[in-house]
Amino acid sequence: MDLFEHQARDLFARHGVPVMDAEVVERPEAARAAAERLGGRTVVKAQVKVGGRGKAGGVKLAGTPDEAVARATDILGMDIKGHTVHKVMLSPAAEILDEYYVSFLLDRAARTFLAMASVEGGMDIEEVAATRPDALAKVPVDANEGVTAEKAREIVEAAKFPAEVAGEVADVLRVLWRSFVAEDALLVEVNPLVKTGDGRIIALDGKVSLDDNAEFRHPDFEALHDKEAADPLEAAAKEKN
Repeated sequence: MDLFEHQARDLFARHGVPVMDAEVVERPEAARAAAERLGGRTVVKAQVKVGGRGKAGGVKLAGTPDEAVARATDILGMDIKGHTVHKVMLSPAAEILDEYYVSFLLDRAARTFLAMASVEGGMDIEEVAATRPDALAKVPVDANEGVTAEKAREIVEAAKFPAEVAGEVADVLRVLWRSFVAEDALLVEVNPLVKTGDGRIIALDGKVSLDDNAEFRHPDFEALHDKEAADPLEAAAKEKN
């Protein structure tokens, strides 16, 4: 089960991953009050389970609460790669100095877990991985040992993170790993993980895929299902079971 960005953000926050404040709205007019509560200057982001939102026009900066209403009006109802936008997430606009990439995933082929990290995060990470694979560090993670302080340092060093952020990124990696394990995830990804103008390291955007087979251990998974996108026959079968 893939999560919406706002669901991934909430999951990260529960486990201590540093994130921005955020609010989700389904009506353009509701964006005004949300933007006011978030400080006025916000980023309005389409909530769809597909990549490429930014390049498709699904991520827009709003300088004022009134602009937030206009941006939400533009985005709600958009079709992004076959996905209709039914809600947007607003978060405070941050001054971004650097963008990084970090993730953990189940590597089925190698029958292990894999950490991936890069100092070149952002919208073009897929191109970076395809054209310059050496810029994306890949470090196996033993399931029994997990991400210790030593393993986190290994990942940071493999990706060549600058010394001034290495310690904080390592801390984020350890917390992110704990969320990965605790939630029975198949993938947790932060892109971008950013260094802000005031020196903070923040998970600005996240992607999470949860293992449906582990749902019996997580009653809260039920609330995460996207009812609008569910196959009606599959949904009916689940209700009977």
